[in-house]
Amino acid sequence: MFKKMKAWAKNLKRQIFILYYACKDHRVPWYAKVFTACIVAYAFSPIDLIPDFIPVLGYLDDVILLPLGIMLALKMVPKHVLSDCEIKAEELMRNGKPKNWIGGSIILLIWVVITVWAVTKIYPLFS
Repeated sequence: MFKKMKAWAKNLKRQIFILYYACKDHRVPWYAKVFTACIVAYAFSPIDLIPDFIPVLGYLDDVILLPLGIMLALKMVPKHVLSDCEIKAEELMRNGKPKNWIGGSIILLIWVVITVWAVTKIYPLFS
């Protein structure tokens, strides 16, 4: 069972890298790029929609929502683009993924802005 879960996680990681390259490809329609970019950003983000410390529900996004989003995004991308992106993703996984500190900083900044906005909107309701 552990080997099966490990293979599933590796395949999920591969699909995220495929989507990463797909959202950069000019042959992908704009609506698919937007959706795909959101899925990839969420997958790479260290912050989850549902925090992992919440029993059972905490892993719901990692086990159900993220794979569902990946599946939908893969269906939006044209097949010929997917085949090109699969080759690039396999190469990336063999060579090790690059670190993108600028992208990570932007994602962190977006989450900070969302958190500050949410706190300023919700806090007055309880005062």
